[in-house]
Amino acid sequence: MRLDGKVAVVLGASAEGGTGWAIAEALAAAGARVVVAARRMEPLERLAERIGGKAVACDAGKTDQVAALAAAAAEEFGPIDIAVNSAARPIIGPIATTELEQIQRSLDVNFLGQVHFVRHMAKAMNDGGSIILISSSSAAQPVLPFFPYACAKAATDCLVRYAALEYGPRGIRVNSILPGPIKTELAAAIFAAPGAEAVFEREIPLGRVGVPQDFADVVLWLAGPGYVSGVNLPVSGGMHLTRAPRGDEMPSVS
Repeated sequence: MRLDGKVAVVLGASAEGGTGWAIAEALAAAGARVVVAARRMEPLERLAERIGGKAVACDAGKTDQVAALAAAAAEEFGPIDIAVNSAARPIIGPIATTELEQIQRSLDVNFLGQVHFVRHMAKAMNDGGSIILISSSSAAQPVLPFFPYACAKAATDCLVRYAALEYGPRGIRVNSILPGPIKTELAAAIFAAPGAEAVFEREIPLGRVGVPQDFADVVLWLAGPGYVSGVNLPVSGGMHLTRAPRGDEMPSVS
């Protein structure tokens, strides 16, 4: 898939080796001019230099900063063709004890941040563009105690369907990816215990935990010309057909 001459924005790309980082690298390798954004500028600047792109500081939960990101991308490279929001705030806890303030913080980034992103990126986007939101398999396949995070991501998946209808007349496609388990720095604690990865692999038909490149490959497919919109796409090696491991099945870190 070649994306020569296309302008792409990737929000949530500051974790080196993470999903957003891999997506930005893949888009640049395919020929796109890429603007990367997140709250932490130091790693973003390293990524931007690596891929020949531009780094912009942006808090995904603040609508004015997302609007400024869209404007900065359009000013630097021209109207946007591809916009990917990989930003997330992994706030977890049970319904019974999670504070309302924690729920609100989860919503601010994991749902409302997606609303800001769709609204402002579409405004600065060429007709025929592609908006891709990173959701979570926990939105459709409950995993205790992910309630605040998963419910916000489920709202994101509903947003995708409404956005696909609203922006479809402009040829703009809107989709979300629901990742299964991913080996990244953010998930290091999950896989730190000996045997933890094997517990997940038993529930994954393809027999392995995902890596960031798996999700970057799907983004490239959704970013190019296509006829797919309004879809919440599981990218889980087939784990959406089975179940997530329970907490009592996971080995503890010694």
